[in-house]
Amino acid sequence: MHKIVQPDGWKEPKGYANGVLAQGATLYIGGQIGWNEDQVFVAKDFVGQMEQALKNIAAVLDAAGGKPEHLTRLTWYVTDKQEYLAKQREVGRAYRDVLGKNFPAMTMVVVSALVEDEALLEIEGTAVIPN
Repeated sequence: MHKIVQPDGWKEPKGYANGVLAQGATLYIGGQIGWNEDQVFVAKDFVGQMEQALKNIAAVLDAAGGKPEHLTRLTWYVTDKQEYLAKQREVGRAYRDVLGKNFPAMTMVVVSALVEDEALLEIEGTAVIPN
C-alpha cells in the first residue's frame, strides 16, 4: 500500500512525488544503465538509453513480483544536463510508455562520468511490494 505525501500549500510537483509512504517488502534496485540483458548498448542516444534503463528496472521489479506502481524512489545520474533538458518531452513519453503514470519520489544528479564509458545515465530505484 502506497500513499503519496504532499505538504499542504505546496505547489504540485510535475512527474514526481515529494514523498511516498509505503508498507511491505522493500526491494532495492541497483543502478541500471542503457544496456540490454546481454550488457550490450543498442541505443547510443539519451532517450534510448533511458528507456532501456527503465525497462531494466521494470524487469527487476517483475522478477521480485512487483509492478511499476510499487516504485517509491528513483535516483537518476545523468552525464549531460542539457541533453536531458532538451529532450524532456521525449523523456516523459518514454517514461510513461515503460512505467505508466507512476511517479515516485525522484532525484536527479549530474555527474561527470559513469563506470561504463558508453552509459549516458544510470537509474537506481527502491520499491515496496505489498505483502
